[in-house]
Amino acid sequence: MNDIKTAANSLLTAYFKDTPKSLKLIDSYMVYVLLTGIIQFVYVVIAGTFPNNAFLAGFISTVASFVLAANLRIQTNPKNASQFPTTSPERAFADFLACNVVVHFAVANFLG
Repeated sequence: MNDIKTAANSLLTAYFKDTPKSLKLIDSYMVYVLLTGIIQFVYVVIAGTFPNNAFLAGFISTVASFVLAANLRIQTNPKNASQFPTTSPERAFADFLACNVVVHFAVANFLG
């Protein structure tokens, strides 16, 4: 148990010391989206799936938003710059926004 505590402490210390603010902001957005998806899932388990399309649209939206944010984080991480030589952080963010617009249009269309 002490080893786990030490490992978690060193992980958090390194994260807060070495991670740029922009990546921390993306991480906080990802945590928010993850918690939103969990809350939606718990609600459906408790209340039922009567408006099935509404649940599916909301859950698909959270999963897609999480995946797109993970993509943004990978592309904007300075340690991965060698793998994305032609993609600037601004371009990655523009792609993130464009894909989010497309996903949410599809989600709104799925609602009916």
